[in-house]
Amino acid sequence: MSSNKLCFLNDRYSIPGRVEFVRIQGDLIVAQITNTSASATVVLAGGQVIAFQPHGGGPVLWTSGKSRFQPGAPIRGGIPVCWPWFGPHPENPGKPAHGFARISFWDVVATDAPSDGITRIELKLSDHKETRALWPHPFELRLQVRVASELEVALIMHNTGEESIRCESALHSYFAVSDITRVRIHGLEHCRYLDTVISPPAEGTENQPIEVHAEIDRVYVDTLADCVLIDPGWRRRVRIAKEGSRSTVVWNPWIAKAARMSDFGDDEWRGMICIETTNALADARGIEPGHSHRLAARISVESEA
Repeated sequence: MSSNKLCFLNDRYSIPGRVEFVRIQGDLIVAQITNTSASATVVLAGGQVIAFQPHGGGPVLWTSGKSRFQPGAPIRGGIPVCWPWFGPHPENPGKPAHGFARISFWDVVATDAPSDGITRIELKLSDHKETRALWPHPFELRLQVRVASELEVALIMHNTGEESIRCESALHSYFAVSDITRVRIHGLEHCRYLDTVISPPAEGTENQPIEVHAEIDRVYVDTLADCVLIDPGWRRRVRIAKEGSRSTVVWNPWIAKAARMSDFGDDEWRGMICIETTNALADARGIEPGHSHRLAARISVESEA
């Protein structure tokens, strides 16, 4: 990406002491955001938050040390935006997994800092020749990121065409943990799920807080609940609240799958867990012409006594 683009972004959208656009590895441009509450980093390639850290606390999001920071490649970690399908394409496995939003370049449309402790950035992705080759529908996506003592990420999907569309989506959030074998996830008790580690996938019901001692990849259905990630090693609780979602995915690849993934360190499974705010499976959303759907996750950190 040219130096002219970086200069344009800083001239138009930087806010002294709050938002600055810089180049990182792979020649990618990121927005570095800070205020009196927290700091965050947003990559324009993929429209992806890759870091969030309240001042005085540790990193909340996890990003793999093996991740490919290259244009057109997904970044393993942070909060990838999955759209307009989730997982492999239902009819053509040759199309990008989790859709094309996470490997597309997003435009900055606004930044502001309404107070010392709040900073916001808004990105946009619209249909173009390459997206229409993968999914032949007009659309406009807006990604709104609010950095304060808590992080809020909202994906607004707008149907700009003349026919109804149906899409899956996810804010595929990766969370840093001290030790995956010691954490617990509360909030999904009594929820039904589809376990996709098993072939064929099997249905089940969660009877207690989730503990992870093997590979897990479950889609929890018909749930509006907050999830609370309790991490005794770091003496903190991370709360994930959501809007516009009736499904939640929990994922950790564990040992064997991590070793097979080129963008995932062999031992990194110990330090992460995905708790994803989704519109997956039967929670896929139909959007009529001229209408929108908003999917949002709000992430906050609470200290353990």
